[in-house]
Amino acid sequence: MTRRVAAFLLVLAAFMVVEWINLGFNLADGHPTGFYVVHGVLIGVNVLLAVVLAVLGWRAWRAAGRERGI
Repeated sequence: MTRRVAAFLLVLAAFMVVEWINLGFNLADGHPTGFYVVHGVLIGVNVLLAVVLAVLGWRAWRAAGRERGI
């Protein structure tokens, strides 16, 4: 994997964390409990996916640096 792809994964992971946490803070009151449960699960899963992407991106970034002798 190239450093460009690794950087994309890292940026995507950061965006996902910021976007979904922002959504969590912006949920309005007055919805049924199920609404909050579903959105809580969505936020949790997407933050977990962002962590996985960040780990993959970081490992790819380091591996690409070793291949280039950096």
